[in-house]
Amino acid sequence: TKLTDTIIVCSYNPKTAEVSMISIPRDTFIGTDIANAKSADKINVLYSRNKEKLLKSVSNIVGFEVNYYVVLNNEAVVKIVDKIGGVVFDVPIDMDYDDPTQDLHIHLKNGKQRIYGEEAEQLLRFRHNNDGTSYPASYGDNDYGRMKTQRDFIEATIKQSIRLRNIILCKSIYNTILENIETNYDIKELKKYIPTVAEFSFDNIKNYQLPGQSELHNEIWFFIYNKQKTKELLKEII
Repeated sequence: TKLTDTIIVCSYNPKTAEVSMISIPRDTFIGTDIANAKSADKINVLYSRNKEKLLKSVSNIVGFEVNYYVVLNNEAVVKIVDKIGGVVFDVPIDMDYDDPTQDLHIHLKNGKQRIYGEEAEQLLRFRHNNDGTSYPASYGDNDYGRMKTQRDFIEATIKQSIRLRNIILCKSIYNTILENIETNYDIKELKKYIPTVAEFSFDNIKNYQLPGQSELHNEIWFFIYNKQKTKELLKEII
């Protein structure tokens, strides 16, 4: 998504109606020499420079070939959330952040509430408050907390969209996606999955974060993913 340069690897099996999402931190190290690591060795650099190389790096991380990328712009998120009448979501903490340079102002109270389009954009972009506080460590602070919130919100959006059991609405969402997307996938292929929505089970949505930890190298913070744990996670998912 263009909201945060967030990378989420998604898979959908139409036969079993299973959806899996794995967040890859934007600071994930993809270089070859950690001793001489530089900012250009972060995976989010490829996001804007070369989508094909991004696919290759993501494929190397997850251990299977990822063929397609889909980039949704901010407007798509706002419109989709508004089309379904907002999303009921439990905001994990009070969010109070302002960045005049981006015309970004985030002001949300914690607790269960109905989130509409512009509020959804605020929620998905939040990392920390004006005073420097962020999500609690148990939740995952800054980028890690943001990724968890993003996955949880996507899951809530899918569940509440499906609950409507409205194929016409799905087609409307499809059209919104079509107008606000950048992809190498034949988006028209999505149409054939619309009828499967009515049979979808909420229990079939799983979300994860790439295993690993943050490390400081050359005064730059990187996320170093754990190859063995990643392999075990993907084996479990697949």
